[in-house]
Amino acid sequence: MTLAIGVDVGGTKVAAGVVDENGRIVAKLKRSTPAASPALTEQAIADVVNELLDGHQVTAIGLGAAGFVDSARAMMLFAPNLAWRDEPLKQRVEERLGRAVVVENDANASAWAEARFGAARGYRDVMLVAVGTGIGASIIIGGELYRGRWGIAGEPGHVRVVPDGRLCGCGNRGCWEQYASGNALVAEAREFATRTPKGAMRLLQLGGGVPEGISGPEITQAATEGDPAALRCFQTVGGWLGQGLADLAAVLDPACFVIGGGVSEAGELLVDPARTAFERALTGRGHRPFAEIRVAQLGENAGIVGAADLARSVSPARSVSPARSVSPARLRAPLTRLLPSSLLRRSSVQSAAAPSGSRGPDSRGPGSLES
Repeated sequence: MTLAIGVDVGGTKVAAGVVDENGRIVAKLKRSTPAASPALTEQAIADVVNELLDGHQVTAIGLGAAGFVDSARAMMLFAPNLAWRDEPLKQRVEERLGRAVVVENDANASAWAEARFGAARGYRDVMLVAVGTGIGASIIIGGELYRGRWGIAGEPGHVRVVPDGRLCGCGNRGCWEQYASGNALVAEAREFATRTPKGAMRLLQLGGGVPEGISGPEITQAATEGDPAALRCFQTVGGWLGQGLADLAAVLDPACFVIGGGVSEAGELLVDPARTAFERALTGRGHRPFAEIRVAQLGENAGIVGAADLARSVSPARSVSPARSVSPARLRAPLTRLLPSSLLRRSSVQSAAAPSGSRGPDSRGPGSLES
C-alpha cells in the first residue's frame, strides 16, 4: 500500500498527514500558520512534511493552499488571508524539501477527497463550499474538477453581497465570506456580546469574561448547550450561507452542495438554517429540484486527504531537478477514470439530485468515485 503526504495550508493553521490509498490518515501534525510571512509559512510547511517523512516512506507530497493557484499549479497568485502575492510556492517548498510537490487550491483538494471517499460519492455535478477562516469553493462538472482558464475558479467568498459592507482581506467590501464564514461567526458573537452582554452571558463565560475571548469552539459549545445567543449567531451566519448557495445554484445548478471547512464541524447547527434559507431564496423554487446540501464527511481532514490523494494520482514524489509544473489535463484525468462508463454516458438530466425523501447515501443511483 502506497502512502502520500497531504498538507492543508489555511489562514490560521498548517495541518499535514500521511494518507493511505483508502483515504485513511495514519499520522497527523498541526502547526500555527505564520500568515504574515510567506517565507515562514513555507518553512512551516517544510517542517511538518520533514517530520512526517522521518517515520514514513511516501510516494507523493501534495499541498492544498488557501488562495488563487495558477493554471500551472505552481504559483500562489493571491491569498486574501495569507501574505502570498505571486509567490512561487511549488519552487520554494521543493527547494526546502529536495522533493517534488503538487500544489492545489485547498477547496479543490477537499472536493477531490469528498468525491473519492466522502459525501459527494456518486455525484458528477458537485460544489464543495469550504467554510473556514473565509469561504473557498470547488466545482466538479461532469465528474471533473473545473478550474477555469487561469486556474482560479471557485472563489465565491469574494462575490460582493452587501454594497459597501464589511472590509474584506481581498481589499473589497461586502464579500460573502464576511457574512458566512468562521470569521463572520466570531464577529457576530463578539458584536452581540459587546452590545448585549446580559444576553450573551454563556458566551462571555466561555470566552473568559470578554468579547475578544470568544472564538469558534466556544460558540459551537454554547450552541450545542442550547444557548440562545450562540444559536442566534448560527442562524444569522447559516442564513447568509444558504442565500449564497441559492445564488450559486442559479449559476451552476449542481446536484449536491457539500459544506466543508472548519465551521462545518458544527454540523446541523450551521447546515439546517442554510437549507432553510437556500430553499426560500432559490430561483424557480417549487418548479425545480432542490440540490442536496450535505455536511462534508471528512471534516477538517478533507484538505489533507485530497491533497495527498491528488498528488498520488498525478505522479510519485521524486527529487527536484528542476521542478516541473503539472498540466490541468493530467490533474483532471484520474477523477474521470474512476467513474464507470455507464455513468459517464448519463445525461445531465439523469444525474439530477435524488428525489426528496431519498437523502441516504445509498439513494444516489449507480456509480461511485471509489476505486
